[in-house]
Amino acid sequence: MRKKMQKTIKKIYNGDLFTEFFENEKASGIILIGCTLFSLFMANSIFGSQYLHTWHAKFAGQSLEYWINDGLMTIFFLLIGLELEREIYKGELSNIKDALLPIFAALGGMLVPAGLYLSLNYGTIAHSGAGIPMATDIAFALGVLSLLGNRVPLSLKIFLTALAVIDDLGAILVIAIFYTKTILWTNLFISLGVMLILFILNRKKVNNLIPYLIGGAIMWWFMLHSGIHATITGVLLAFVIPFGKGDEKSISTKLQRFLHKPVGFVILPLFALANTAIVIGADIVDIVTQHYSLGIALGLVIGKPLGIFLFSFLAVSAGLCKLPADLNWKTIFAVGFLGGIGFTMSIFITLLAFDDQTIISHAKFAILLSSLIAGIIGLLFLKKTLKVDTDAINSK
Repeated sequence: MRKKMQKTIKKIYNGDLFTEFFENEKASGIILIGCTLFSLFMANSIFGSQYLHTWHAKFAGQSLEYWINDGLMTIFFLLIGLELEREIYKGELSNIKDALLPIFAALGGMLVPAGLYLSLNYGTIAHSGAGIPMATDIAFALGVLSLLGNRVPLSLKIFLTALAVIDDLGAILVIAIFYTKTILWTNLFISLGVMLILFILNRKKVNNLIPYLIGGAIMWWFMLHSGIHATITGVLLAFVIPFGKGDEKSISTKLQRFLHKPVGFVILPLFALANTAIVIGADIVDIVTQHYSLGIALGLVIGKPLGIFLFSFLAVSAGLCKLPADLNWKTIFAVGFLGGIGFTMSIFITLLAFDDQTIISHAKFAILLSSLIAGIIGLLFLKKTLKVDTDAINSK
């Protein structure tokens, strides 16, 4: 039974592409850690002011940090959209029965952390930060999981990947719905009109990537000036690029393969360098005891594993889905802590949620600290759990 399930999972995931994705995310996570440590060191060194000034330097009327967060991160969201599209057509989400477990897990991993955050911050100036602990960083989460090597079952890698992708979709929807203040409808309709044209090209089986990329750039410009965050364009564009059969000839597959390395090794490291330049002063106790800092920590370290486990358990108990044969509830709870590694998406939402630079800086520090704690707990818990499971299997 177990071998049959493993074979089915490998077939679902089109092996080579999933392995490539997992390996890229693992390496990207390691680089992100290095960039974050470097950025923190530089920000708190004698070169701190010059380092901070680098990211605030103006280019074409906007800061370098702005172009990274509103421009380059659109490409990151495009990759997320392409991965989500593959999940829906050929991956874990292509079969509703298989998809329900990570869907429910992701839902719990968003609602419970947001609820815990609001329990401390409802009615305060920081209540808009409820979306911060809802996010999971795919690169970091898979990077930590990869440290356990071959002892990690394939089904667990797939569960965490699907969970994180759905989680990111949820974060994208939260950004679009709750972090849009003013909408310029003309620009929004023009952007969506271009998307409609690209959709028609898709249906007409136009498989040249150039018109989609040109159209995507036009969509981005009008979305940028519509009031809705421009990075949403990346996800919308992903779903009008022809998927075809999802094989090597598909332009969606080709673009996804091409984007893995520049996103993982250039865009996300630049985002980390630009957004983790946090000056840590003597008031560190005051920083971590703020209600919003405690809300972020409570959401990521406790809310994430609790929500993922609880909603998964309820879904399986109700007979809506099944737990993979080589996983158990201890493993699901343990991997839930890796879902508490927010980092990229959590920092991204922080920039949208707050205007006060002091709160933004404090929230970033809370995200880094909470993600570190969640990652360490998850790693240690999984190391013990998977070792016990392996010993149990070998004893049979």
